[in-house]
Amino acid sequence: MTDHRIVGITLDDRTVVRRSPEVEHELNVAIYDILERNLFRPDGDFQGPFRVHLSIEERRRLIFEVADDGKGVQGRMALPLLPFRRIVRDYFQICESYYDAIKRLSPSQIETIDMARRSLHDEGSSILVKRLHGKIEVDEETARRLFTLICVLHIRA
Repeated sequence: MTDHRIVGITLDDRTVVRRSPEVEHELNVAIYDILERNLFRPDGDFQGPFRVHLSIEERRRLIFEVADDGKGVQGRMALPLLPFRRIVRDYFQICESYYDAIKRLSPSQIETIDMARRSLHDEGSSILVKRLHGKIEVDEETARRLFTLICVLHIRA
């Protein structure tokens, strides 16, 4: 029986010079949550559990490099980044507002911004699920965490 889960995940950090403490925290939480519980079922003859390496190629494609737990690469899947550009940009803007709000606004104002942030995050993960359809099956929580990682990959110093 094949194990349809991710047991290791890495990001291509070649394009990232530095990250804020908030982004590092979000990254670490997303990776921890993915490794704790996820569904990752690539279409085809893939054998899990899986190690996944995420990267952005030519600023146009999101690359999923999928390996088995023995580190043998089983496949490489590419998704166009264009469908994610607007939502990632909007998500970055609302996150900046959220982190700023934590420092100076009332709890009810922070909650309003956080609800908008979560809504954008949900929209991004929904786009990811649609884009992965026919390539990789993921559950909602895995898609949410993967969307966080996609956002981190977009950060440029």
